Amino acid sequence: MLTVKNLTAAVGENEILHGINLTIGANETHVLMGPNGAGKSTFGNVLMGSPSYKVTGGSIEFKGEDIIELSADKRAIMGMFMSFQNPLEVPGLTLEEFLRNAIRQRTGKPVKIFAFRKQLEATMKLLEMDPSYASRDLNVGFSGGEKKKAEILQMLMLDPDFVILDETDSGLDVDAVRIVSKGVKEFVKRGGKSVVIITHSARILDNLDVDFTHVLVKGNIVTTGDAKLVNEINEGGFEKYTTEE
Repeated sequence: MLTVKNLTAAVGENEILHGINLTIGANETHVLMGPNGAGKSTFGNVLMGSPSYKVTGGSIEFKGEDIIELSADKRAIMGMFMSFQNPLEVPGLTLEEFLRNAIRQRTGKPVKIFAFRKQLEATMKLLEMDPSYASRDLNVGFSGGEKKKAEILQMLMLDPDFVILDETDSGLDVDAVRIVSKGVKEFVKRGGKSVVIITHSARILDNLDVDFTHVLVKGNIVTTGDAKLVNEINEGGFEKYTTEE
């Protein structure tokens, strides 16, 4: 699904990623952990094509195609998706309008309103969202939990192939994390999906099968393991990976 080779990236003159190598297959769930400032969110944004970051070396292939030169919207149309730590508010555009337009851009086809609204209603019910949020301006006046649910709603409605969840569980209470985790599990069950979860804790992972865990420190992946590595880090922290020899 995705192959990253010797990827380096910078903001201005400041290089943040220093030669990342990573391969992610279909039907795989990967977890990316690391201390604050390690470059986790930068990596997610670079994969998604954020113009705030400059790729200075290496390659990113998605479905066998080099996407380094593609803008974020082109990557999204190909089947990439990223949920954000701090979703933006968009006054004047309702959640329903946003989703309908995004699906039309993603598929290149007109949206059948009846089928769309039926799917939207069912998906909001799954995420325990008040149906009235569909007619509210995107994220405007939403609580932190509702903003994160709206991100997962977008993921489920757009049905991408490759998903990056950037600390979707941060700032959420136990119930909200449970609901978000349920949405991610439902997405993975569809099959053929690749998921990268950037997180500081294991709460969102409780109901998910993790295939690989990667630890990012100072812009480098310093170790890779399976789901057990998540528990190890939750118990012992990142000290063994951040201490200079």
